[in-house]
Amino acid sequence: MTPAAMLPDAQFRAEYAAHRASEGRGYAGAALFALPYLERGAHARQWAVRARTFDAFMRRVILPAVRAGERPRVLDLGAGNGWLAWRVSLAGCDAMAVDLRDDAVDGLAAGAPLAARAPFHRVAATFDALPLRDASYDVVLFNASLHYAVDLPAVLREAARVVRPGGRLLVLDSPFYALARDGDAMVAEKHREGTARYGERAAALLAVPCVEYLTAARLAEATADSGLAWRRRRVRYPLWYELRGAVAFLRGRRAPSRFDLWETIVP
Repeated sequence: MTPAAMLPDAQFRAEYAAHRASEGRGYAGAALFALPYLERGAHARQWAVRARTFDAFMRRVILPAVRAGERPRVLDLGAGNGWLAWRVSLAGCDAMAVDLRDDAVDGLAAGAPLAARAPFHRVAATFDALPLRDASYDVVLFNASLHYAVDLPAVLREAARVVRPGGRLLVLDSPFYALARDGDAMVAEKHREGTARYGERAAALLAVPCVEYLTAARLAEATADSGLAWRRRRVRYPLWYELRGAVAFLRGRRAPSRFDLWETIVP
């Protein structure tokens, strides 16, 4: 792995790792190997949603290729501890996990036990400067991570660069809003409640000007010069998740985001 000291935003990475640890997201042992099918703990409900996205990804993208005798090369961007790269490696893929963080909380170093059981590569890097060859992967996905991009067009252009012609670029588990005004309201809430959410780490964690959310229009605009045509593949989530929009409407609140699978074929 590339040493974290060589990457930018050292304070952000350290503060973010500390925040994740305080939230109880440093999984180890049986919990680590269970991801994304975590049935217990403070975040089990969130993982139940992410598990649905992952299952749809496997069913629609990975398993058909493996059953056809292929060995897809998969690049997991924003991989965290690498659980998704590990899962697709178990399924018969060659996988690479990339993340800005290589700490042992839930960064790349935390995935060492996974990689020991089913090997996959781990590289610490930024999204806008991937140390990878052009057209070197069949499937490239942003794993709950594209909303952390600062320069969305540059990040998507770099991701598309490493996809082979005819390969797939996907977005998993990033918040999409039907209307930008609802996404803007979410961002305003996050900053307004920054101290309550993050305590003394708020300034460092909120200083990076991430895009924070996506819309279909924002995604299309960011790739308008590349000829990429995005398609949403709807995922069937738990009932409580699917009813959030109706509940928000009845309570007079902003509309919530959705995840789903967003996919494009790279020409």
